[in-house]
Amino acid sequence: MPIRISEQLPASKVLENENIFIMNETRAERQDIRPLKILLLNLMPKKIETEIQILRLLSNTPLQVDVEFMKTASYQPKNTSPEHLLKFYKTFDEIKGQKFDGMIITGAPVENLEFDKVAYWDELCTVMEWSKKNVYSTLHICWGAQAGLFYHHGIKKTPLAEKMFGIFPHRILNKNHCLTRGFDDVFFAPHSRHTTVSQQDIANCDTIELLSVSDTAGIYIAADKAGRQIFVTGHAEYDADTLDAEYRRDLGAGLQTKPPVNYYPCGDETKPPVFNWRSHANLLFSNWLNYFVYQSTPYDLDEL
Repeated sequence: MPIRISEQLPASKVLENENIFIMNETRAERQDIRPLKILLLNLMPKKIETEIQILRLLSNTPLQVDVEFMKTASYQPKNTSPEHLLKFYKTFDEIKGQKFDGMIITGAPVENLEFDKVAYWDELCTVMEWSKKNVYSTLHICWGAQAGLFYHHGIKKTPLAEKMFGIFPHRILNKNHCLTRGFDDVFFAPHSRHTTVSQQDIANCDTIELLSVSDTAGIYIAADKAGRQIFVTGHAEYDADTLDAEYRRDLGAGLQTKPPVNYYPCGDETKPPVFNWRSHANLLFSNWLNYFVYQSTPYDLDEL
């Protein structure tokens, strides 16, 4: 089933070329079903790239999904054209009167800052507080996960000695949880971050369940026990070449970043990486949409 987005959104043409079912707004309005309303708070610098990655994963279910894009008002993005933001994005003030089945809060390249030093921290806190009564389930990604764990549960992040960067194997701690249903016993996912969250701090929090860890990368998936807040510390949504682009960017900036772990075949940076986390990424997003949004949200969102 389709995702419903504007035909003018750059992601539309990309996804159509991948044979992903995009429904235009006119056709969608003729269907006698209620689509899931998903809000994407996109904090990533390359917003169009992130739009494509997230929309691709949201499209892989039998559910019709309406996606609304939100940006911060307290910080103006520098890597996406003002025209694109004006045309496709709204601020919190423009959407705060609505209710949503689900929301996604992306990562952001601000991990080395204390939370209260991030330019839009107060605004993000307002959004996360609003989400408690206006969004059924929120999926937090990477820095967004660390921010959500801190705001909602008081769990702090800590700096790493060096960047956690590469593709890491993970294992499931609760094979019966709906979010990890169908996962392999060992699966791969990308990480790209400078900070982490303590597994012991999660264990000490009786409102959070730890669902997946990596012996090297640490905590990967955690969720509150009601399924209203999902926290994913990695980047399952990344394309095959995203880590490569980040690595080349860091080198170009003169940073001493090591090559991403388990990424280039035989460690050869001239060879294209193997995309070995695609199936996990699709399953993670489809499980969230199915079990924690579609099957849980009231039909009438005013009942939230």
